[in-house]
Amino acid sequence: VTPASEAIPPSALPPSEKARPPELDLSRLSPEWRERFQDELDSLARGESFEEIEFYRGLLHQGSALEYLSPEGILALDEPPRIIEALEEIDEQVAELRARLIGEGRLPPDLPASHLTAKDLEAAAARVPRRLSLAAFGEVDGRFPFGGVPSYGGRTKVLMDEIKEMIGQRRRIVLVTHQAPRLAELLQDADIFATPVADLADVPPRGAVALVHGSLSEGWSLPAEETVVLTDAEIFGIAKQRRRLRHRPVRSGTRGSFLAELSVGDYLVHIDHGIGRFAESIVRRSGDREREFLVLEYAAGDRLLVPTDQIDRVGPYVGSGERTPTLTRLGTQEWNRMKARVKASTAEVARGLLALYASREVVAGHSFGPDSPWQAELEASFPYVETPDQLRAIAEVKADMEASKPMDRIITGDVGYGKTEVALRAAFKSVMEGRQVAILVPTTVLAQQHLNTFTERLAPFPVRVEMLSRFRSHREQAEVVAAMASGAVDICIGTHRLLQKDVRFKDLGLVIIDEEQRFGVAHKERLKQLRREVDVLSMSATPIPRTLYMSLAGVRDMSVMETPPEDRLPIKTFVSQYDETTVREAIVRELERGGQVFLVHNRVYSIGAVAQRIGQLVPEARVAVAHGQMPEDRLESVMLEFSDGQTDVLVTTTIIESGLDMPNVNTLIVTDADRMGLSQLYQLRGRVGRGATRAYAYFMYRPDKRLTDTAEKRLKMILSASELGAGFRIAMKDLEIRGAGNLLGTAQHGHIAAIGFDLYVRLLADAVAELKAGGDGVAPVPALAPKAPAPSIDLPMPAHIPEAYVADLSTRLDLYQRMGALTEPTEIDDLADELKDRFG
Repeated sequence: VTPASEAIPPSALPPSEKARPPELDLSRLSPEWRERFQDELDSLARGESFEEIEFYRGLLHQGSALEYLSPEGILALDEPPRIIEALEEIDEQVAELRARLIGEGRLPPDLPASHLTAKDLEAAAARVPRRLSLAAFGEVDGRFPFGGVPSYGGRTKVLMDEIKEMIGQRRRIVLVTHQAPRLAELLQDADIFATPVADLADVPPRGAVALVHGSLSEGWSLPAEETVVLTDAEIFGIAKQRRRLRHRPVRSGTRGSFLAELSVGDYLVHIDHGIGRFAESIVRRSGDREREFLVLEYAAGDRLLVPTDQIDRVGPYVGSGERTPTLTRLGTQEWNRMKARVKASTAEVARGLLALYASREVVAGHSFGPDSPWQAELEASFPYVETPDQLRAIAEVKADMEASKPMDRIITGDVGYGKTEVALRAAFKSVMEGRQVAILVPTTVLAQQHLNTFTERLAPFPVRVEMLSRFRSHREQAEVVAAMASGAVDICIGTHRLLQKDVRFKDLGLVIIDEEQRFGVAHKERLKQLRREVDVLSMSATPIPRTLYMSLAGVRDMSVMETPPEDRLPIKTFVSQYDETTVREAIVRELERGGQVFLVHNRVYSIGAVAQRIGQLVPEARVAVAHGQMPEDRLESVMLEFSDGQTDVLVTTTIIESGLDMPNVNTLIVTDADRMGLSQLYQLRGRVGRGATRAYAYFMYRPDKRLTDTAEKRLKMILSASELGAGFRIAMKDLEIRGAGNLLGTAQHGHIAAIGFDLYVRLLADAVAELKAGGDGVAPVPALAPKAPAPSIDLPMPAHIPEAYVADLSTRLDLYQRMGALTEPTEIDDLADELKDRFG
């Protein structure tokens, strides 16, 4: 148990638990050491966290969690010898690290043991009266009369026949599955009645079938009770990994989040007055009323006071790159002229988008039929429980494919949120109707990754998957091209090689594009032509800002995936000077937990020397090198060996940036991180932490190098944006201009820079809504008409949040904005409850 790094408010604790400061046992510390480390000891006494706090645990308590086990409690030890062996390894590591810290004067030498050693555990376990030891081998003290069950591996007819046979034998059958609706349908088709039950404890009578929606790793039989339990592992051939979902409210747009992070000096855009700089907030009294105002500074020292009830008129300035915006001059027509020019431009953009929308409405495309039985079997083999976002995206893609017009949908979401699975199911649906699929990716390494994923998932089905990239020889490429023309290849994954003139498909039904923004202009023109002919599904890990997404709703078909899996942990991120001791510790720790490491060094000329130095630092590590200038066959073999676990550390360039999915790689070290863009750093970090294991990312720069202001801002941002789903924050800082350019065309960059991204998007939304309602001579598109402006009500009463109640300015502003966005009485009650909970 680690010392607390978070605190429970005293009001939430029962009276018996309050005011119990930790008691420190300082008997083993000499007065000299006590004086030298007084600050740390004081922090410990106050319950505050600090660096190396884990080594001070022994001063708080020498016992273990086993002391809290009740007399009736059972201690289960799974493989006791291996537990002791693992603890002994930890003992050695702690002793080595402790000795180093003591030698550096960072730790007192006489601290008592900070963790439960192997001997401590054996002694503590011996004192527990009720123990259960589980071992694969050795003497057996007791035996459970459980038996195994057969595996049906998706052979549903065999399963139904055997269930009928077991019913005839008067046996109890319990089916535990995450595919309850699908299984209920199969049972019904086989004329088998199954009772849905909420809990395994609701045992069915003999000769009956119970259907439980849930998760077990495997099934079993209990012959003495005539009971059989079957799970997804036996029924469908794969056990679903249960992923509870992290439900967190996601506010539409970025307007709330910018206020929560607002600080003095930030640039803001007022809809009516233009670009200013935030100076302060002040409270002014008028008669009996007090109001809080934001003070914005404009050109020539002019100041504008914005009342907090009009905070919706103010937005963040997100411009083009690092260019500082020009402050607007108040009292002139400069801002209105600028806004008029941009408004005219957004109307053109909206008109173009709506024209594309209208042209797609009238083009007759292929209408796919409903899902085949094999589709359900493929989807049941997905090893995870789908997130709600995944299910919604899958449903939207299938609906588009079954419609008569050509599909043109983009799926956006953070790295590792399950976009590939959506693409795989869409591809399979196309193949089931005899139509071919082309999957276009930006890099050869990603093409290989997708080939592995698709081949593995589609192995049980008669589907031929091939790849076209420089990993294939000219002869192999020619064979694949010929097979595609004859219809022998069902799915072809490739780089831009797929767009070359010699590539012909017999019956192309679906094109899937991964990271479209990374293809060149010529390639995009070819893709635009394809969009008029076949269904197109684009995927992007560059998150599209929600404000832009909302403004294009109904014009561009988008599916946004924002729900992270519950077992996904945020990546622990460090930014520091390059330090060989840290590099060695990071690699050794990863290897000791059976993982692998990416070390990114984006300089081909020196990458060999870096790999050699890593081999010297960590002699026990197997080190390999990968970069884009290597011969194709050598690069492919290096990547495959690393993927198979034959090497431990891959020293590589940024070729790993896109889409690679290697769940066993959970430490990332990036050298010269100051030379990379924020989106690149974010994409690189997304290569680790793709499973349930805690991942670590180290962004390093040369010790002798002075960072530029831009580089420092980027590194601070990547350090602060380490929570799950942080891509949307990154998008506001670094990717929005590129994201907008990809969606709207590069001609809009200047307009976005002139008035800021936030206001640009609001003007675009207005233009789209106006045109959709039939304005400006454009035929109305079935969609919502523009919203009427919200009324402003001026009441003779104080309307501000006192600083004494909420001290932090950014929090107050965020609350003002949220109050202004409330539309339902229940929302008002919810916010009132939140305020009471947070501030009393």
